Amino acid sequence: MEKKLVYTGKTKDVFALDNGNYLLKFKDDCTGKDGVFDPGENSVGLTIDGVGDVNLRMSIHFFEKINAAGIRTHFVSADLKETTMEVRPAKVFGQGLEVICRMKAVGSFRRRYGQYIPEGADLPAYVETTFKNDALGDPLVTKDGLVVLGIMTEQQYEDIKSMTQGITKIVSDEMAARGMVLYDIKFEFGYDAEGNVMLIDEVSSGNMRVYKDGKYVDPMTLSKLFFA
Repeated sequence: MEKKLVYTGKTKDVFALDNGNYLLKFKDDCTGKDGVFDPGENSVGLTIDGVGDVNLRMSIHFFEKINAAGIRTHFVSADLKETTMEVRPAKVFGQGLEVICRMKAVGSFRRRYGQYIPEGADLPAYVETTFKNDALGDPLVTKDGLVVLGIMTEQQYEDIKSMTQGITKIVSDEMAARGMVLYDIKFEFGYDAEGNVMLIDEVSSGNMRVYKDGKYVDPMTLSKLFFA
């Protein structure tokens, strides 16, 4: 099948296929700073051998579970040998939106609201949305803000929220079955030509914060433990 490079990303390259779908090529480049991995960083900081492979493996595992649960995703198929994933076309909301689901009060949530909640307190699958904008530090945006700005409809927001909580439960249950606890996870959503919301991008260890025996598990270790 013919493919044409349309976008070079930090951790993936995107190719257009002649069947109307797209091909994501996973790379071993990771976001970070000064050679230290950090999923929250906005630039490539290091290359870790095999990280593209494990990110794709975990994404396949979860996309198949999520599809089976009846939640719409862009996932079509994958080729581990080529480290590629075929996906359906989807438009992003605005110029890119991240959706975070929080099970515990840590990270930026705790920094913002620490005077009201102790570190590590349970949260009820709390959903928040941020614009992907490096210069502005990925600002938070509310449901009303997204609707007023014409980024999405109220129904699309409600779909995203319920899908996010459903997907987070799938991931959390899978981690719990392996003796680990999901603290929070980051997703991206898009929509098709009819406006139907779908999960896009990837579902991998670099997009989640997981603890084992009260200690943070770094993404590469998490991938190894997950498939052990």
